[in-house]
Amino acid sequence: MIALTGVSRTYPGGVAALREVSLRIGHGELVAIAGPSGSGKSTMLNVIGTLDRPTTGSVHIDGHDVSALTDNQLSALRATTIGFVFQSFHLAPRVPALDNVADGLVYTGMSRSERRRRAAEALERVGLGHRMDHEPHELSGGERQRVAIARAVAGDPPLLLADEPTGALDSVSGAGVMELLRELNAAGTTIVIITHDREIADRLPRQVRMRDGEIVSDSAQEPVRLWKGGA
Repeated sequence: MIALTGVSRTYPGGVAALREVSLRIGHGELVAIAGPSGSGKSTMLNVIGTLDRPTTGSVHIDGHDVSALTDNQLSALRATTIGFVFQSFHLAPRVPALDNVADGLVYTGMSRSERRRRAAEALERVGLGHRMDHEPHELSGGERQRVAIARAVAGDPPLLLADEPTGALDSVSGAGVMELLRELNAAGTTIVIITHDREIADRLPRQVRMRDGEIVSDSAQEPVRLWKGGA
């Protein structure tokens, strides 16, 4: 699903946010990219999400060579392949949950009725079928994040990128959101969670840890210890 090879990202002034990063994430994986502030994990999210192009190196998303795509083609790739979930929800105020989700499908070319049908299905999927007509200010933090997740998955993208999805939530709401992400992953969605929370990362099947723009460890690359002898 994701293939980064020798990726670097340098910003004006010579600030290197990523340094020769190579990473492979397969279809159906649930992965944490973890690290402290300034480690490069947010830049990694932007590069994987095709929101930012690397300075050097190659990025392939679901078989597409990002460097070979025009801006319009990148927009189409994001619309059909990648769902985004952010810490701050980014819901339109005074707009019902149903329309907040449906509006996320505007660039897919679907009719308005189809967008609303997909939105209703997505809200049912995240357990908010009874809150479709509620506006963001009428929802709890956990419910607002569920609306944001519904918006991200309404188009059934194979890849979901979540940036600190529990950062603005209390522990109970955060646990509920993480359980929902696990359920989506079990249904086949590849999910990458960007987090500074070591506890959240440790509970996921794979942890990629970053520091100073580099990958310093990847649990998928750790050697397997073989037991010798009898049981």
